[in-house]
Amino acid sequence: MVETDKKRELIIEGAIKRFIHFGINKTTMNEIADDLSVSKPALYYYFPDKASLILGVVEKIYDDYFHAITKEKASYKSLEDIIPKLIEIGHKYFQRYYMLHLSGGAPDSSLYSPELRNFLDKMKSKTQRFYETLFEEAANRGEIADQDCAKIADLYTTSQNGLTSLCIMHGNKELFPAKKELKAVLDKQLNLSKIFIKGIKPSQTK
Repeated sequence: MVETDKKRELIIEGAIKRFIHFGINKTTMNEIADDLSVSKPALYYYFPDKASLILGVVEKIYDDYFHAITKEKASYKSLEDIIPKLIEIGHKYFQRYYMLHLSGGAPDSSLYSPELRNFLDKMKSKTQRFYETLFEEAANRGEIADQDCAKIADLYTTSQNGLTSLCIMHGNKELFPAKKELKAVLDKQLNLSKIFIKGIKPSQTK
């Protein structure tokens, strides 16, 4: 069982490397098998099709991401201190895995599997719940005014995702955003967060 899990992880890591370099659409299962010197039957034993491999890759990325932000969150008690750190972690993951969203040519049907869509919906809810808890804890400490933290978390994550989406839209035209553009997105996310936090603070502390 341990050996099986290890082989599966190696395949996922190999797929990530190729996806990052070439994009998902331009990568075939055969190329991944060749990269890893794995027989095609062995590859298909762990991942019956490309859609299941993509799902495995996305699961791995999100698992690492939530581990990183949860660990970071445990080190801070102030909302104003932790939010910039969380943004920086998200920005690092966005840069590293940017190529995963690129298709290049006809859309890859593997990207539209029901399983992947369901998983991404769950991750969206998990992210929102993470920030909802973050805001609830801040409210309990008196950092922000008492309010509907679920709605606040939804508004905050939607706003941050909107800035990321703008970068992706530009990247679809230019292949990959320049460092200057990526830095601009990071700065906007940080500035938006400052304004957002100020807006939900108790009136006497604004």
